[in-house]
Order: sequence, then structure tokens, then C-alpha cells
Amino acid sequence: MIRYAKPTTVDEALALLGEDRWRILAGGTDFYPAQGAKPFRDNILDINGLAALRGIAETDEHWRIGARTTWTDIVRQPLPVAFDALKAAAREVGSVQIQNVASIAGNLCNASPAADGVPALLALDADVELRTAKAIRYLPLGAFILGNRRTALQPGEMVTAIRVPKRSAAGASAFVKLGARRYLVISIAMAAARLAVENGVVAEAAIAVGSCSAVARRLAGVEAALRGRPVDEALADAVLSAPMDELSPIADVRGSAEYREQAAREIVIRAVRAAVGFEQGKVAA
Repeated sequence: MIRYAKPTTVDEALALLGEDRWRILAGGTDFYPAQGAKPFRDNILDINGLAALRGIAETDEHWRIGARTTWTDIVRQPLPVAFDALKAAAREVGSVQIQNVASIAGNLCNASPAADGVPALLALDADVELRTAKAIRYLPLGAFILGNRRTALQPGEMVTAIRVPKRSAAGASAFVKLGARRYLVISIAMAAARLAVENGVVAEAAIAVGSCSAVARRLAGVEAALRGRPVDEALADAVLSAPMDELSPIADVRGSAEYREQAAREIVIRAVRAAVGFEQGKVAA
């Protein structure tokens, strides 16, 4: 017999997860399309009644984003400019109707290589809060998403929040997405850049690219090439010559591997330039 439950507290939800196997239903914007016309065969744990998992709070050490926080919530929340890339990505998640209900944790747990929110969160050094009825643990986002549709979630465990360290909420950021059209499009490639500038020099750089490997990746070679550089037009040359060994783009109906590799470098340049104020981040079509 298939079970359906809609708990009203996090403790109740975790207790249920500890006693049986469940598919978690949050916003449902990926859940229902994936189900299609197939009959339900799994227990459904509907967490839409868990008000405690929605919202953004500031603590002494972190910005804490509840698992059920929607993309519209993120767009509307006053946040430091380091979160601008995340807000820009939020505006690219499907349509406005989808943004109103889709949750940030759902975007991560779906674990699509083209998940719009992941590069910006990687650039913010985000980690994932995972809870069971008996324990709580934290994983860096890069260790949580393991591959296409694969995460490090263990039986009985649920994502309850995403945390951004205060030290990483520094500098300014930008997000650039490349798609075949302007709206409602799966990314061919996307990039998030966060740069902290001190005395006209790049003091800190965090660069991440999505849709160009099985999971979104930080680009350590590009970050190293940018650190210590004066903020001028030569930043683009630094990106052009930097290694991007982390990327392993695939070829599919949206673009060849070679095209993705070249496009990734171009949109990283655009994101870097936008983050330091040289141009506005935008979707390239």
C-alpha cells in the first residue's frame, strides 16, 4: 500500500523518514514532470506544510536558507551584493509561476547538471544541512551533488537548509546563462563569478560553471589566474589563458562538447566583467 503523509513539524517528518522509504515532495516542479503518466509506486512525504523550512535568516557565522525557500523568496530578500548571482539565477528558473513554488533544496536534490542555482551557490562556498531524527551533518555543496541525478543523501535523511558562510558573502557577483532562447530554457552553459576587490586588485575570486560537466564545478585555475590581478580589461585575457581542467562537456541536442567548452570561457569572461562592474550580466541566446 502506498502511503501519503503531510507532516506539520520537521521532527514529525524526520520520524517518518526514519521508519520507511519516502519520496519527498516539495514544490513539485520537477517531481510531477518526472512522474509523468506512470502510477505512483513510492510513499510520498509532502513537506509543503513545514513552515520552519522556509525563509532566510542571518546568524553570527552564516546566512541560512531554509530548504523550502522559493526562488521568488530569494529574489525578494534583501541580501549582500555577493548574492546577486544567486538572485539572477533565481530569475532564470523556469517561469515566474515555477519560481513562486520551486524550492532551493529541490533544485539541489534533483541534481541536474543544468540546475541554475548550483553555480552561484558554489561560488558562495555553500554547504548543505542534512538531518535525520537522530543526527545533523553538514556537507559542502560540491560533496553533496555526486553526479547526474545523484546526491549524498542517506536513508532517513532530509535537506533542511543551505548555509553560506559570512566570510563568503563578500565582494560582488554575477551570473550569465547561455541558452537557445531567452526564457524557459535548459542551459547550454552557465557561469557564476564572485570577486572581492581591494585597492583596485582582485583579492578573492570564486568562479563556477554549470552544464559543462556531470556536476557544476568551481574553476580553480581561473580563480588563481584572477587573484592579485588589477581590475582592468586584462582580466579577460587572464580568463582566456587560464586552465579549465574541471570541465568535461558533453555533446547533445543543445550543443557540441567543443561549442560548450568555448562558450564556457566566454560566459566566464562576461560574468567576471559584470561582477567588477564592467558590464551587466545577461543571458546570451
